[in-house]
Amino acid sequence: MSAYKLVGLAGSFNRPSKTSTLVQHVAGLAGEKYGFENTIYDLTDVGPSLGQALRRDDLDSRAKAVIDDIVNADLLVIGAPTYKGSYPGLFKHLIDLIDPHELRAKPVIITATGGGDRHALMVEHQLRPLFGFFMSHTLPTAVYASDRDFTDYRVSSEPLSKRIGEVIGELAAFFPSRHQALIAAE
Repeated sequence: MSAYKLVGLAGSFNRPSKTSTLVQHVAGLAGEKYGFENTIYDLTDVGPSLGQALRRDDLDSRAKAVIDDIVNADLLVIGAPTYKGSYPGLFKHLIDLIDPHELRAKPVIITATGGGDRHALMVEHQLRPLFGFFMSHTLPTAVYASDRDFTDYRVSSEPLSKRIGEVIGELAAFFPSRHQALIAAE
């Protein structure tokens, strides 16, 4: 069975980062359950050419390679930290450099992190419409995590783990034969 490719993107420059932790955690569970080959990026991986690029051609080779991985993935796990009720500007700029047809019909798990519950709707009011514009398939369950859901940059809350489990289960609708093959192999 050939490996499907999952690409995770954390829209943060911070290392360590709760956003990166969340993306890695979700991607890891999806990889275990469905056999995805995972690659995870954050904005530091994209590099400094992002802030200077007006077009995709203006990016350096490293940043172009990240975008190529994103558009060629079978599944995306997107995570964004919440700043003033929305995602960071350079995260949006990276997404703006992708042609809309390149993400059409691609399944996307949307996640976000923030300091508290006040930002919980960011996944629904910011990320879902963004990927809706690209005509991507955002999975029904979005995952938002606040500071209290982590301990030492690890997912530690039962409600968050349950929500993550729900979205991982929803992937079976997009990869049914993969899901059945892995169940049969157990």
